[in-house]
Amino acid sequence: MGNDLKSGLEAAKDHGRSALPPEVFTVFEADMARAADETKFAEAGVTVEDFALPGADGETVSLGQLVADGPVVLVFYRGQWCPFCNLTLRTYQQEVVPELAKLGATLAAISPQTADGSLTTQEKNELDFTVLSDVGNVVSRQLGLTFRVSDVVREAMSSIGTDLGQVNGTGEWELVYPAVVVVDRDRTIRYVDVHPDYTTRTEPVQILDAVKSL
Repeated sequence: MGNDLKSGLEAAKDHGRSALPPEVFTVFEADMARAADETKFAEAGVTVEDFALPGADGETVSLGQLVADGPVVLVFYRGQWCPFCNLTLRTYQQEVVPELAKLGATLAAISPQTADGSLTTQEKNELDFTVLSDVGNVVSRQLGLTFRVSDVVREAMSSIGTDLGQVNGTGEWELVYPAVVVVDRDRTIRYVDVHPDYTTRTEPVQILDAVKSL
């Protein structure tokens, strides 16, 4: 299963290399190797504070609700404008969600974009799991997953029409590292996998193994 996602992400990177202006891709490629302070990432064993976030359908969903009947896989992604995120979410829909159901677990995706962006993500990728908006990166920041976009990346994104401040509804150019966080029924983190290189993601088999080990 995982090889399909990996090869798809590599193809998306190759497409970006051919489709984007060379100077823009060079900036993005340099950002893929972004140095992250891994000491700030939340670790297994930490209890997550309960939170409530608006969903793509306008309904507010809390962490307490998500873990009421079993563990939840929280997938943090950058936004509907990110092709790597869309590919990953579609793959999880096809390969992870059905298997999680057999294990009594669920999946929810979280990004810093507005609820309208979450709805676009859900509809465009035909997702039937919960898609939440963490506007202002409140939850992501608590888990140590946020970073401020550099000026050079901001300029490159703006040049291809992506205004992150507008997309996120805050005016701030702040992003979340792609990550998978498995939270047990008592809101304790059991598994964390963070990807500072946004062109790589957690493989489906890794997620399922983490849930099976609970």
